[in-house]
Amino acid sequence: MRKLCDAVDRFCLNHPRFGIPNLMRYVVFITAAVFLLDSFSGNAASAMLSFDAGAILHGELWRIITWLFIPEYDRMLWMVLGMFFYYSIGTSIEESWGSAKFTLFYLTGAALTVIFGSISLLWSPFAMVTNSYLNNVLFLAFATLYPDALIRFYFVLPIRAKWLALFYVFLTFSDIIRMNTLAVKLLLPAILPVLLAAWLAYAVFFWDRIRDILADIGFLTRHQRSPQTVQFKSAVRQQKKKEAERGYRHKCAVCGRTDADFPELEFRYCSRCAGYHCFCQDHIFSHTHYTE
Repeated sequence: MRKLCDAVDRFCLNHPRFGIPNLMRYVVFITAAVFLLDSFSGNAASAMLSFDAGAILHGELWRIITWLFIPEYDRMLWMVLGMFFYYSIGTSIEESWGSAKFTLFYLTGAALTVIFGSISLLWSPFAMVTNSYLNNVLFLAFATLYPDALIRFYFVLPIRAKWLALFYVFLTFSDIIRMNTLAVKLLLPAILPVLLAAWLAYAVFFWDRIRDILADIGFLTRHQRSPQTVQFKSAVRQQKKKEAERGYRHKCAVCGRTDADFPELEFRYCSRCAGYHCFCQDHIFSHTHYTE
């Protein structure tokens, strides 16, 4: 999983022009247009755009994408508030990551949802390919990047985003456990693959954060006590001591730029070099590797 996470960062770094700037603006506008069309057509627009494996096999290929724009709400007030909320958190994530990584995250979640939803047809007569879980994971991404952001719960009670995210995760597992009616049990084999797809996209893009959280709550205790980890922590402490003496944290081994002089640069350490060598974003993939 970590290799996938690193591959995502490497791809976005090498292809900064990839992606759609202000992606959530287009998603919100198109969704709002579908909502208005539904209001005048009795939900005929959503019926024509929703995911339908049989219709796709008969040539309606647009349904592979257009399910992303099906409105979650049928009331105007909730529609406006929902779209404003998702637009806000989407643009915040894009500001933190950049258009390339945010677009890749959104498209990865959508692609996995289609793939897992289609696979679920092998054991279920339904394909629950909806944008609901994708939007929920969008909020999880926002809460991970901005854990202390205040959100007005029901427009009154201010709650930090990280607590709302934990509450969502708790409710999700609670709802799955309490699914005891026959109708819901028939839908469960179709719901779980789509939920897994959205969370898998989240895991790929936030694997480093997930490892940190697991370590904080004790799931990685054995790993933390291993000789390799103890040696690494000792090396980190020595490194921090040196940083305090030098006045900077990272320095590129090729061009000599530091994070103190160029705070906008990204610095990384090369795992293929012998020793502990740091490189800036311009040289991490183009330098000559150090050998013994």
